[in-house]
Amino acid sequence: MKTGLFVGAALLALTLTSPVLAQAVDRREMGAQILENVPVASPAIRESLSRYQNARSATFGDWAPDGGVIITTRFGNTNQLHTVAAPGADRSQITFYDEPVGGAHTLPGGQILFSKDTGGDEWFQLFLRGPDGKAVQLTETGTRNGSPAWSKDGSVLVWSRSTKGSADSDVLMRDASGQAKVIYKGQGQVSPLAVSPDGKTVLLGRYFSISESKRWLLDVATGKLTELNPSRTKIAYAGGKFTPDGRSVLLLSDEGSDFQRLTEIDLATGAKVILSGERPWDIEDFALSDDGRILAYVVNEDGYSKLVVQDFRTRRALPQPELPAGVVSDIAFSPDGSKLGFSLATPTAASDVWSWGVTDAKLERWTASELGGLDAKALVSPSLVRYPSFDKRSIPAFIYKPKLAAGQRAPVIIDIHGGPEGQSRPTFSALHQHTVAELGAAVIVTNVRGSTGYGKTYLNLDNAEKREDSVKDIGALLDWIKTQPDLDPSRVVVYGQSYGGYMSLAVMTHYSDRLAGGVERYGISNFVSFLQNTEAYRRDLRRVEYGDERDPKMLKAFETISPMNNVGKITKPMLVMQGWNDPRVPKSESDQVVAKLRGQGIETWYVQFKDEGHGFLKKANNDRRREVETQFLQKVLGISLAK
Repeated sequence: MKTGLFVGAALLALTLTSPVLAQAVDRREMGAQILENVPVASPAIRESLSRYQNARSATFGDWAPDGGVIITTRFGNTNQLHTVAAPGADRSQITFYDEPVGGAHTLPGGQILFSKDTGGDEWFQLFLRGPDGKAVQLTETGTRNGSPAWSKDGSVLVWSRSTKGSADSDVLMRDASGQAKVIYKGQGQVSPLAVSPDGKTVLLGRYFSISESKRWLLDVATGKLTELNPSRTKIAYAGGKFTPDGRSVLLLSDEGSDFQRLTEIDLATGAKVILSGERPWDIEDFALSDDGRILAYVVNEDGYSKLVVQDFRTRRALPQPELPAGVVSDIAFSPDGSKLGFSLATPTAASDVWSWGVTDAKLERWTASELGGLDAKALVSPSLVRYPSFDKRSIPAFIYKPKLAAGQRAPVIIDIHGGPEGQSRPTFSALHQHTVAELGAAVIVTNVRGSTGYGKTYLNLDNAEKREDSVKDIGALLDWIKTQPDLDPSRVVVYGQSYGGYMSLAVMTHYSDRLAGGVERYGISNFVSFLQNTEAYRRDLRRVEYGDERDPKMLKAFETISPMNNVGKITKPMLVMQGWNDPRVPKSESDQVVAKLRGQGIETWYVQFKDEGHGFLKKANNDRRREVETQFLQKVLGISLAK
């Protein structure tokens, strides 16, 4: 493999920010893919990646009208909707688009509701697919639509709609005649969550930040809005569902606790009952059977899921499923309440669709997604570790380790999640498994302060002016790596996407002398330009988390911590990746940091995808991404593919 930068036919002169010569840029454009300063990959790299990149997954969407399930899976370049008639039956594709499809719901009457955007731009449109297979677009092109909810008989369908340049969301209703109208002019990010059984009331939610949200009851006929559980104290809610009798609402709430709890609120009296008990972990999902008899919820215990099933009326525990250690999501009861469907992913198995028989206690696996020819027994499960940070706080992390000969030390990739309101979980990752098995490197997936899943105290430790305390957590991890006899502290790469991309850049500015290189995908390079250029519907929400650049004190803090203002401290190579249609972290964030890195004389690879947004959802693009990442890791860590 060549180790220098390449000089191509097309040379791009970059603005100089230091007295060095501008780098020549070798640029290759292949369809929607643009590669700058990236060497041509060897066939060996593509061959080593093939099995990992061809692993499939399946996620549970809803129960199908015929009693089967609707799933999302990929057989071509993008995820599409399929039906599965019975556990282990073939998958039958029912949507056929170039763009990924998701958000499947079965409506009363057998229609299937789903959403789709264009090129990852996140301006989602809602579609209804009828029994005849024809799909009709419900929403207006150029708007952003989501959070659909409907009445029990399907006569009322509501959703939220945002328009370009506005931070506000309206709520629309489609009645039995098929006509749609605005029933609530929202302020901020307002979403419908549920429709009462009689179709007369809509439960609305407004999201202010990860630490604060509100719930209201909207009378459809009069437009009257009544706040549910008014409080002067900030409360973070999640979800919401009416009980079948319409007398109560179930939702997740951190009121009076450091953690999210499943709560029932009586609409007549305001009385609250905690249904999930006192647990030192978040409840992250719940479902109630249509007849109101069976309740299920998911507990996030240190990143792993625990699925709990109980009688809703008596609170009596029912038989519980014994599941492989992993992550459960997308839970929903079948219409007759006899089965609970869900997605389950583990470190050694991609997501698949399962069901639990509430009455017969039968666990059934509906899909068995292919692992691309990989041997599941040879895949690595992570160990959960904790390391002390600068303030003695314990930071959780999952570590994947390769098999090593006696006395060997493995190079390390530190993978930092996005968000920052996110959490790395023990699920299947082609990146982690390929890195361990084929490159012989360890992967440490850390949940630095500010991560979800560990309570709101931990969540708020990185807000505003405390932003770089999470960067110090990575510094503490570098210290911990030095104490491990099987890890090589001289060969460490930091890796992240979205907010993790910012973290990668920030870590490189603080600890470049202790790193071999950095990989960042669509990361924030300057908080001021990011806040000014992110889509309007997100801007005020991000200001709550990161700080408001219009505040002189916060502006000064941003000038201090933004990677763009500290690029001079980066001394090691970087790989940057970006989608052109990203509405969250716009392409300009990557363009400016790449230009400045090159202006400083830093070797910088840049990969762009014209048909992607915030995250790469097309297989062809993800194949290219992993190919380039492998090349970069090989070069900066000085390693070769396993024989």
